[in-house]
Amino acid sequence: MEALERRIDALRAEIRRSVVARDTARTRGLRAELRTAEQEWEEAITDLAEEAGDAPSAGAAPPATAGRSSAGSLLPVREQVHHALTLLSVPAAPKLVAEVHAAFFGAAAAGALAAGKLTHLRRDEKRSFSTAPYARPYYLCAALTAEHLAPARGLVAVSTWPLERRVVGPLSPRVDFLTAAVRVAERANTVPAGNPMLARLVWRFASNIPGALDIAGRPDTVDPVTVIRAAEAERVVHADADRAHRTAAAERARRQLDQVDQLFGNTLRTLAGNVGNVSRRGGAVLRGNPTAQEKTA
Repeated sequence: MEALERRIDALRAEIRRSVVARDTARTRGLRAELRTAEQEWEEAITDLAEEAGDAPSAGAAPPATAGRSSAGSLLPVREQVHHALTLLSVPAAPKLVAEVHAAFFGAAAAGALAAGKLTHLRRDEKRSFSTAPYARPYYLCAALTAEHLAPARGLVAVSTWPLERRVVGPLSPRVDFLTAAVRVAERANTVPAGNPMLARLVWRFASNIPGALDIAGRPDTVDPVTVIRAAEAERVVHADADRAHRTAAAERARRQLDQVDQLFGNTLRTLAGNVGNVSRRGGAVLRGNPTAQEKTA
């Protein structure tokens, strides 16, 4: 135990020095070693607890598995969110992420993907990226508002998506809803029937799309193919306008924002030294956005 603790402390110091030196490859390797050492420490402390007569009760998960599947473990939650977002292919709210993962990958995930935990997770992702950019294969980041390039409230995205997909314009919420409906219905059409949670998820999408429900309108009567056709028919109406808005906002983001802000959003800051009602109201301007500054002024 003491040797492991010394090793963990030494690795953390080495990681800090390699980050300062901007040695990304070495940082990545050291962080992998640190995760291994921490896992060994967790297993050792479990063995110590068992020796002290504190063994887990019958039927409990084995120590190593419990550590990886616990709701408080960061890595499993990242993977679960990534799985759900990859299936949806559009930015989504934590509640939808949890429901999609529970429907397709297991009901036990719903509690682990609570909205508050996803908020903390996204903050951790930003700290990680700021410390060692692109050290991870992907990051859970923010959707960006097309107007201010700020983090869109309550929407989670994936860093590997193009900016055009992560920007949210006036029509994007509806277009993304229809896109998600198509993706969920397509996936539901490929799995065996008899999953009530999945049937209800498809029904919830269908109930907000004209022509997607039959006369009965019950979850067990929803046809995924009908949902796909109805969603595609409406999406084509808004697609071109939404794409143009997103493309323009994405181009502006590439010009105005650094790497961190392109993933996690431009931070609004309070105007300093302004007179009148603007300063009293805590007016905000965008870093590198003259148009927004002029409007605020």
